[in-house]
Amino acid sequence: MDAKGLISQLADSARLAGRTLSVSTGAQRKEALRVIADAIEARSAEILAANEKDMQAGRASGLNSSLLDRLLLTPERITGIAGGARQVSELEDPLGKTLRKSTLPNGIELEQISVPFGVIGMVYEARPNVTVDAAVILLMSGNAALLRGSSSAAHSNEILVRVMRDALATTLISPDVIQLVPSEDRETVKALLNARGKVDLVIPRGSAALIRMVVDESSVPTIETGAGVCHVYIDQFADLSKAVPIIINSKVQRPSVCNAAETLLVHTAIADQFLPIALKALHEAGVIMHCDVASLAVAKSANIPASLATDENFCTEYGTLEMNVAIVDSVDAASAHIARYGTQHTEAIISENKDNVKRFIALADCAAVMVNTSTRFTDGEQMGFGAEIGISNQKLHARGPMGLEAMTTTTWIVTGNGQIRS
Repeated sequence: MDAKGLISQLADSARLAGRTLSVSTGAQRKEALRVIADAIEARSAEILAANEKDMQAGRASGLNSSLLDRLLLTPERITGIAGGARQVSELEDPLGKTLRKSTLPNGIELEQISVPFGVIGMVYEARPNVTVDAAVILLMSGNAALLRGSSSAAHSNEILVRVMRDALATTLISPDVIQLVPSEDRETVKALLNARGKVDLVIPRGSAALIRMVVDESSVPTIETGAGVCHVYIDQFADLSKAVPIIINSKVQRPSVCNAAETLLVHTAIADQFLPIALKALHEAGVIMHCDVASLAVAKSANIPASLATDENFCTEYGTLEMNVAIVDSVDAASAHIARYGTQHTEAIISENKDNVKRFIALADCAAVMVNTSTRFTDGEQMGFGAEIGISNQKLHARGPMGLEAMTTTTWIVTGNGQIRS
């Protein structure tokens, strides 16, 4: 069977199985997620063994450290994946909510309610945790899932989907609501992106190149998740005792993820005082620094290794222990730099000046603004959504970390008592 036929078959199976979701209660879907979480923990040894095959292949093929980190599963990460599923199960049912209600002069009652999209395709790279995060969010929001991960995580994705499907087989929800799209044939991606009428929505999650390819080539509607060129701006009115820990956490805590900071901006009024301290802390944390002319002079005077940053550096989502540094002379200058090089993901300001904070927020055209805290908090779990489907940089119905509500659309219920239109 060719790729187009395969995707058509998988989508038809998912849509038919989705009828079991359509008639399910919130309590039944919550229970299904708890059963999935228990199964993932119970079969962790199988999952780790499959992941090790992917890790060995990744090392042999020369995957960089960032991708290897995203690919790796550990007992702690598996516990976290199961915990994310349980967190989603504890959230309010997103379906059947009345969003607006009114009665027309002719007595007809209008009600707009939340409903699922139907069949949603996920195209993603490396991270096997996305397989579970996406599946449980889509299941809880009443959607069937077509999961197309990368070949680098093929063994991990296969066992995770098998575990989830086996778990669903013990519930009232059909296992076919979760479908794994084979990753060895690249044509399956193109077929998925062009399965208009079979697939209701496609969401990419991964590198900027993958996201752009999906958005450019898809005839199916997409929600664009974006690359994370995130900035931390240290204002002249910053509490500097807060600033260094926030910078280090934003860059170092997990550099491979999209909400890790890639550029540090420092106000010129405090640069001579603060920047040597910040650069020293970053250097001691193993961060390679690329500095503009002004900050490079500070680095050299403090005997801290650094190179001259280029435009390409400032546009780069490293995903590794590398960071850009620049000195700016105002909130507006910091915002102009972010507007030029950022990706509308997450921007942070460290300042005790409320006017400057307000101005920074007004100028920060992005999904999330952090005030006196780390960029690492742009995350569905950290924000209380449980697992997340991805972080949207676009400006349509979903922006920022996408949880259950973002995976719903609406239906109008129009109730009359025999009225006809004149």
